[in-house]
Amino acid sequence: MMLKKLLIRDETSTDFRAISEVTIAAFEKMEISNHTEQFIIEALRSAKALSVSLVAEVDGRVVGHIAFSPVTISDGTKDWYGLGPVSVHPDFQRQGIGKALIREGLSRLKDLKAKGCCLVGHPQYYRQFGFKNVKGLVHGDVPPEVFFVLSFDGNIPQGNVTFHEAFKANG
Repeated sequence: MMLKKLLIRDETSTDFRAISEVTIAAFEKMEISNHTEQFIIEALRSAKALSVSLVAEVDGRVVGHIAFSPVTISDGTKDWYGLGPVSVHPDFQRQGIGKALIREGLSRLKDLKAKGCCLVGHPQYYRQFGFKNVKGLVHGDVPPEVFFVLSFDGNIPQGNVTFHEAFKANG
């Protein structure tokens, strides 16, 4: 099915409920999920830590969302961001919406003079955007094969990455 009209844009306050609904639906059947993604987005938003927050809209309906927030790296490297959560409503998955959100989000990060981005995600999926598993940069106890890094300037920080404390939100 071809999408009639896909629009990727900044979230507005009128999108908050739709973002929450899309996020809940997208993660509902994922076994790896703790089903707290909508709370994480809300906590990031209230902490003013949503550096980039984009929605995907098809025919006026919000069907996807992506969030980027600052991360802390133990070696003191600045201007790195975490990607996530990213969600697309199940009825609209496998149509390129997630890819469009990720590409636009990474472009916006570069506009913010970001040095890089990291995430925890599916090994097969994120490599297509240039994300890699690297030595020397870790995220707590997360297995290295699901922790991905994309450097915009060629430098890979060394140490431990800490995502915003909003990622601990659970309701």
